[in-house]
Amino acid sequence: MAQGIVIRDAHFPGSSQIDAYGDGGFRFADMSHRGSLLMVPSGIYGWSVEEGDPLTIESFQRVLDEAGDIEFLLLGTGKQMRPIPADLKAAFRQAGISSDPMNTGAAVRTYNVMLAEQRAVAAALIAV
Repeated sequence: MAQGIVIRDAHFPGSSQIDAYGDGGFRFADMSHRGSLLMVPSGIYGWSVEEGDPLTIESFQRVLDEAGDIEFLLLGTGKQMRPIPADLKAAFRQAGISSDPMNTGAAVRTYNVMLAEQRAVAAALIAV
């Protein structure tokens, strides 16, 4: 029986600096991705969070699952910076992850610098 098209979660194994962002997506590693990104030690993943969506523990489960390899999480919250909800901030703290919300542009720039410094950084970037 034919399955037809199988849609898988977007995934890029490894890390990469972000070359460009805007128009609802990102460019990295000579590729482009439409939508938000979650960048963790195991790779770069498409992320279903959009600007204005609630920031929940469930939406950051992959970050929490890889907490042993992450010291710092940069959270690009879209065009405007918005705070991390208290329960999510507490979950990061309990996992040993420092977190900092900022607009997506600032998060991309900071991520690129920290990645170049070979720091244990992850990023959750909401597309703008």
